[in-house]
Amino acid sequence: MKFIRRSALEAIALAVASASLIPSNAEAQFASTVITYNAGTGASPTHNDAASSLGGPSRVNPFGDAVEPFNPPYHPTQLVSIGTGGSITVGFPQPVSNHAANPFGIDFLVFGGSGFMITNAFDENFNWIGTPATDGSLFGGGDALTRVSVSTDGNTFYTLEPSRAPVIESLFPTDASGNTSRPVDPSFRLSDFAGLTLDGIRQRYAGGAGGTGFDVAWARDTSGQPAALDAIQFVRVDVLNGKIELDGFGAVHTIPEPNSWMLVLVGGAAGLLWFRRH
Repeated sequence: MKFIRRSALEAIALAVASASLIPSNAEAQFASTVITYNAGTGASPTHNDAASSLGGPSRVNPFGDAVEPFNPPYHPTQLVSIGTGGSITVGFPQPVSNHAANPFGIDFLVFGGSGFMITNAFDENFNWIGTPATDGSLFGGGDALTRVSVSTDGNTFYTLEPSRAPVIESLFPTDASGNTSRPVDPSFRLSDFAGLTLDGIRQRYAGGAGGTGFDVAWARDTSGQPAALDAIQFVRVDVLNGKIELDGFGAVHTIPEPNSWMLVLVGGAAGLLWFRRH
């Protein structure tokens, strides 16, 4: 009996140890290939490297400070600029599923360079008076008109229903401390962030890293009917008016949180203990 108890307890310890090895910020897969890029009119001439949109969103700015909603990415190595009439098409290394179980139904995120405006006043030494907070307004983006299309093969593209698809960079500014595979609740609007400090913004983000979220189920064919795509592997962004700057494209994954994995593993080990004892 002592041997059985010890074996089961060792199994529980192994389960806990294994769960602790699971990354606490399970990363999404990111776009890895630029298919086409057209800067358009009014794009920033210094931010013309389309490869800056590949990989995950920036986590650190050039001077070593963390990317967060008050301090978004800005360097040419971080962002690619697209002006009126311009576009970019990127490909993912694997299909991005149209998964109803994804949080809020969001299947992929587009990260940009917008940030929340800080509305605190400065003192005579140019330090913020009080804890920096926002009125919910943005700088560096959010005022363009964009169109997002998706494709399974890179040839036939389906436009995401404009009435549902949000404008890229309108919400949400990137927070490097968040999970890039977890979308922020898309029902939030700029006004929901008015008066919030960084801590308050992160509470709204609920562990997410920001970005603009899109659902593959919004895809429509040329007659306006649902395209009913199970998955896509290419995303095209067109700027119809204004300018945007892009930092990354990430797929949303329905990966259980580490605590959930731990509960499953420990529960299984505990069940083994009960079985052996009875």
